[in-house]
Amino acid sequence: MSRLMRNRMIVALSLCVVCASHSQADQPAASAELVLRNRIALTQEGAEIILQAAQAKALSMGKNVNIAIVDEGGHPVMFVRMNKARPASSYTALSKAVSAATLRAPTGPFRSGEGDVSLLLNISLQNAAGQAGGRMTSLHGGVPIVVDGQVIGAVGVGGAAGEEDAEIARAGIDSLLEKLAK
Repeated sequence: MSRLMRNRMIVALSLCVVCASHSQADQPAASAELVLRNRIALTQEGAEIILQAAQAKALSMGKNVNIAIVDEGGHPVMFVRMNKARPASSYTALSKAVSAATLRAPTGPFRSGEGDVSLLLNISLQNAAGQAGGRMTSLHGGVPIVVDGQVIGAVGVGGAAGEEDAEIARAGIDSLLEKLAK
């Protein structure tokens, strides 16, 4: 079997495992509630707090970035492209936010079963998501917004180095969480 064929099979099997685990988790238990009540949701006012704090952090770092804030399903709530930020980074900021919200985890390189970053796996999963019309990225800079253990949205930042993008996103989220704690 050629290396290319083997790698394609690994990607296909990885996607099957992900899909199967989600379908099993989605099966209702016998005593499951039929509707969710009292859900926590991100408001426009909450997104504005995040946006202002993230912009302040970016300015303090001397960075001009794009900042995207999405709800728990990856739908845009707020976006800003700071003056002099690269226009191309607006797409990556939104992709980072959508990935963090829908995967319920910070964005970054996907790892293979052995724990090592797999370039082929990262490219293949992003291509598969793109072909399916979805957004997924393995770039750093997407951070989920978690309130009371529930992901209520995410922040994606693009335009600086990946770790700096993530730091800016976390600063915005931290500001919201501090206000909620008061």
